[in-house]
Amino acid sequence: MPEQVEDEVIVDRGEIDEVADRDRIRVLAGATETAASFQFDGEDHTLGNALRYVIMKNPDVEFCGYSIPHPSENKMNLRIQTYDGVNVYTVLEKGLNDLMDICDVVEEKFTVARDEHFADKMQT
Repeated sequence: MPEQVEDEVIVDRGEIDEVADRDRIRVLAGATETAASFQFDGEDHTLGNALRYVIMKNPDVEFCGYSIPHPSENKMNLRIQTYDGVNVYTVLEKGLNDLMDICDVVEEKFTVARDEHFADKMQT
């Protein structure tokens, strides 16, 4: 909900969050349609390895790897190379969406198992 002062819209929190998230991913120099390196601010091995794994499952991807440039910097670099005619930006978006879907399934299965555990515990 936007904050208002005297009927004037000042800030829409959703837009700020979207812009902030967009600013957390940068395309590094030398990018083409089929090969690019991205820098993710505020991320580490947790996202890097999971995203690399999911993106490599895509048959259109020739290479995907990640690195942490320096342990004291909170940044993660991801390199994606696709076969000819496959857009690297589409592959990144699909990888992020696939990873979110996997996380949703894990969360759902965990919640069901936890609820069943507590229900069994209450019966005994």
